Amino acid sequence: MITGIDHIVLTVRDIEATAAFYKRVLGVEAITFGAGRRALVVGHQKINLHTLGMETRNHAAIGSGDICLLTDLSPEQVVERLNDEGVKINEGPVKRSGANGPITSVYFVDPDGHLIEVSSYD
Repeated sequence: MITGIDHIVLTVRDIEATAAFYKRVLGVEAITFGAGRRALVVGHQKINLHTLGMETRNHAAIGSGDICLLTDLSPEQVVERLNDEGVKINEGPVKRSGANGPITSVYFVDPDGHLIEVSSYD
């Protein structure tokens, strides 16, 4: 029945500050869709951004997200990029198990406290 993930949603304090962080640190494009909503384009999927209270159907909390993003960069290049941008690395590079096999991951938190894992397949 389920064939993939179309989008996920992160609850943030400031949508434009979050979009700027992801663009600066990870090179992710921010788009506007619908009635002025904002999202980050990640491959063929997107990460929708909203502030607390924008979506009343869920039990959102700022900083409760935990996502894994894939990269073509080596783990060493990810570390270098994060260091260049002044982003504190919480863990990594470390070996993990991804959806399609072994991955190497680097972990950090975004400005809202969401745990971000940037991984590459071995």
